Amino acid sequence: MKADKKTLTRLYVDQGLSLREIAERLGLHADTIHYHLRRHEIEIRPQAKRSQLRKYRLGTLEKGIREKGVRGYAKELGIHENTLRHYLKRTKETLRAENGRNNDGK
Repeated sequence: MKADKKTLTRLYVDQGLSLREIAERLGLHADTIHYHLRRHEIEIRPQAKRSQLRKYRLGTLEKGIREKGVRGYAKELGIHENTLRHYLKRTKETLRAENGRNNDGK
């Protein structure tokens, strides 16, 4: 596949894939995908996109990973495995910080 306007519109706009996911599919670097999006005048989404994983409880995600592994569960969810790992790490850090704040206030 090439990084032409039709392909990028389908993957980036219609399917909502990230630059990294598109790059992986096309065998290119994410910076190259970004370049072609700008070149074809396809509007680039803001980087601070809310994770589609927010709709799942932490326990549900952990159970899915135990049953199918990170790669298998990420594929089932339609996301990159690194996205799943990063989300879990960030969510656990946030929960620890919130619990620390709640315990300090007693």
